[in-house]
Amino acid sequence: MDYSEWEPRYLRIVDEFKFSVQEDEKAARVLHRLCRGKRICAPECLRRRIGKEVTILGDGPGLEKELLRAELRGTVIAADGATSKIMHCRGRAPDIIVTDLDGDVADQLAASAQGAVVVVLAHGDNIEHLERYVPWFSGLLTPTTQSRPFEGIYNFGGFTDGDRAVMLARHFGAENIWLLGFDLERPRPKGGRDPEVKRRKLRLSREFIWGINPPGVRLHPADYSDG
Repeated sequence: MDYSEWEPRYLRIVDEFKFSVQEDEKAARVLHRLCRGKRICAPECLRRRIGKEVTILGDGPGLEKELLRAELRGTVIAADGATSKIMHCRGRAPDIIVTDLDGDVADQLAASAQGAVVVVLAHGDNIEHLERYVPWFSGLLTPTTQSRPFEGIYNFGGFTDGDRAVMLARHFGAENIWLLGFDLERPRPKGGRDPEVKRRKLRLSREFIWGINPPGVRLHPADYSDG
């Protein structure tokens, strides 16, 4: 998704959650500075890595069970904390990680060292995490923002790590996307987080994954009906 399409959605998010565009832009500048001297995976680099078939791992409570029985098709993209689950359950790193660095960053650093491309999001609430962790990534990085992009900082659309992973795959031409750990009705609880805010975020995530899915892209969700 180009920024011209994403901007009205972003401004709606800013209004609903009372975010600061200025702080998001500040975070993007911080990330840009931290990425100097790093190995950058720019859009053409991502295009070579994201195929027509993609499996995306969300960090929902059903992910571990799905990883034990599911086939991982094509390019494997993990949303933040799902990185730890695939490494522990399947003994491998994902091909790409989409993260704002609020999961187990130690596992993300390990996956980076094993060859995973890390698509890092800068936003107004994670500047401290950016400064703490970005210098330690040894592999390829793709620096991103949810506000207006500029040279060296990209925006492919999306709000939460999960829907940003889906929008990333669609942006680079994925045609079949298998979703594991995307139980948006029963999110994995996180300590200190307001559950009502989480529900509102997941409502938007559902919209960005399903509501604006373009023709020609098939989404294949896992079945959670058996609990």
